[in-house]
Amino acid sequence: MDGEISSIKKWIVLYPIYINSKKTIAEGRRISTSKACENPTCAEIGDCCTHLKIPYAIEIDKAYPRDFMQRGRVRVLLKKDDGTLFNPAISSRKQLMLSVAELVPRHPGRTKKQEPAASTSGAGPAKSGKGGKKKR
Repeated sequence: MDGEISSIKKWIVLYPIYINSKKTIAEGRRISTSKACENPTCAEIGDCCTHLKIPYAIEIDKAYPRDFMQRGRVRVLLKKDDGTLFNPAISSRKQLMLSVAELVPRHPGRTKKQEPAASTSGAGPAKSGKGGKKKR
């Protein structure tokens, strides 16, 4: 276990802010807004790494230095000990960020969140508006 933890320190760090389309480059975004996704979480990034068959570790207690209220980061291992890639399609940090940003909007938890929110926001004001007219 200790050997694994010491090796995690050498893994690539991926903060959710790196691929957040709501942030500016000065705030820490590292890819273009057209390719970035909106407000990704560490869990979503971890699930995308699982989908890409890349080992990862989520560190919840860590914060992004420029925005310390943004908690959590993901450590990712791109290469095996012998130097071969875990996923041949992803050989750099930039490719990893682009691939994860492409997958996050299609995350199952994200698509489920958006559907009920759209139906309740559309139905909520209509119901309260009708209820207000009946009370008069």
